[in-house]
Order: sequence, then structure tokens, then C-alpha cells
Amino acid sequence: MSISKELLDILACPKCKGDIYINEKEDGLICDKCKLMYEIKDDIPVMLIDEAKPIS
Repeated sequence: MSISKELLDILACPKCKGDIYINEKEDGLICDKCKLMYEIKDDIPVMLIDEAKPIS
């Protein structure tokens, strides 16, 4: 995983501006409040609300 802790500390959910964290597979960033996962593609988080995947 090449996303640094410093980057994770400053990233926020673009929808609710809340906290996000990396999932267990390290292939996405999760917002529990919005129930969305923002995928990580080529070590770059895709922080677009329209491209986020709903989680259960």
C-alpha cells in the first residue's frame, strides 16, 4: 500500500466531509456515515461521489 498515513490523515469523505479509513483489502477508502467506498486505483484514491460504491 503506497498511500501514506499523512495523506489518509488529511483526506475526508467528499459527500459528508467526515472521516474515512482504508478497508482490510487496502483497495478502497470507507466512509461509515455515508456507507460508501471510494476505490483506490493505481495507488490513487478516486474521491468522486458519483464513482463511490455503496457498502452494506
